[in-house]
Amino acid sequence: MDHLPSTEAAVTALRAIATEYGLEIEVTHDIGADQTSRRTAAGVGVTTDPDGSLPHEAYVELGGRPSVSVQLYPDDDALISVDGVQCPDIARDDVPAFLRSLYESHAWVKTRRFPPSSFLMVPLPGDRVHKEFISVLLTPWLAGRVR
Repeated sequence: MDHLPSTEAAVTALRAIATEYGLEIEVTHDIGADQTSRRTAAGVGVTTDPDGSLPHEAYVELGGRPSVSVQLYPDDDALISVDGVQCPDIARDDVPAFLRSLYESHAWVKTRRFPPSSFLMVPLPGDRVHKEFISVLLTPWLAGRVR
């Protein structure tokens, strides 16, 4: 697993994944404390954090199935949405592995009859699995991965 030291490095890795899997990619950058979503206390026109750094956030949409969007935060984490399932707090370094698991069909949906529930299970390096509760109806892509 490669270390992604910045938001731009993560965007570059996502562009490489999009090219590898033949996906369209659309990237929106928000740069500056007054533009990023987690810096709401920043005043108007204040672009740097108190430590002098310039926060950089990016929103990435990938074409194809499943519908995937990635919100990369300046705090070394990301929010990944897979067909409406929100997967928060994914480490920025794990984002490429998470997407590869999706596109290489390693991810699955675990269902339980009682109480009825579904979870998106995405394997990550180091024998880890990200488990996310599915609070939306299963899309055709999610339903096709039920185990």
